[in-house]
Amino acid sequence: MIRDITIGQYYPSDSVLHRLDPRVKLSGTFLYIVCLFLVKNWWGYLAAAVCLAAVIKLSKVPFGYIVKGLKAVIILLLFTVMFNLFLTSGTPVFEWKFIRVTKEGIDLAAAMAVRLILLILGSSLMTFTTTPNQLTDGLESLLRPLNKLHVPVHEVAMMMSIALRFIPILLEETDKIMKAQQARGADFETGGLIQRAKAMVPLLVPLFISAFRRAGDLAMAMEARCYHGGKGRTKMKPLHYKKRDGVAWLVLAMFLAVVVVTRKL
Repeated sequence: MIRDITIGQYYPSDSVLHRLDPRVKLSGTFLYIVCLFLVKNWWGYLAAAVCLAAVIKLSKVPFGYIVKGLKAVIILLLFTVMFNLFLTSGTPVFEWKFIRVTKEGIDLAAAMAVRLILLILGSSLMTFTTTPNQLTDGLESLLRPLNKLHVPVHEVAMMMSIALRFIPILLEETDKIMKAQQARGADFETGGLIQRAKAMVPLLVPLFISAFRRAGDLAMAMEARCYHGGKGRTKMKPLHYKKRDGVAWLVLAMFLAVVVVTRKL
């Protein structure tokens, strides 16, 4: 399960999507997520799925690698479906004792499942094709107008970049701790869901200690390099829009137009 978590990891490749400006990818991902919540029918979900499939094809990231990230949120997906399936009022389809399934509940559960899957796949694709440094620079550039409101934009972008960098590091650390405890006789594979969850509790203490130690080492390294915020700092690779970024903006506008049309169907 630990190895199946791919959210926040970068997949190196030479594709059109990898070469796009991070500001375009951040804006496109935000627009894609907003459109998913604006969609009210299956035509809209179909349009979003087709666009997502085309983008995945352009990214050259293996589809199996992208789908593997869904295993980490399968429990959340099941809970979402079950709550909408059994707790939605409407025309009853199946009743047994206190269990009641309605036609509206089935429709809502299916729509929520599709929406959540498309959302996770789309947002994960951004981190697969964008390095943490590019994400930081792109986010800082997009939020720069907030500096006039005294919002610490650089610090916020840096914290998000550090969080994304720590995801694969902590996953690797968790895997090492699990292997070490399995060598001492710990069992994480057998038993029910509750028993497996209890078996994971001994992992938390060494994992938290390792996380705090790494955070302390990072803070000391930043202080040793005289880091005092983002004022006056220059970038080795400043961001510049190119022709392909203009084409990407045009594609995003077309996608928004398709969503608006399908919403009216």
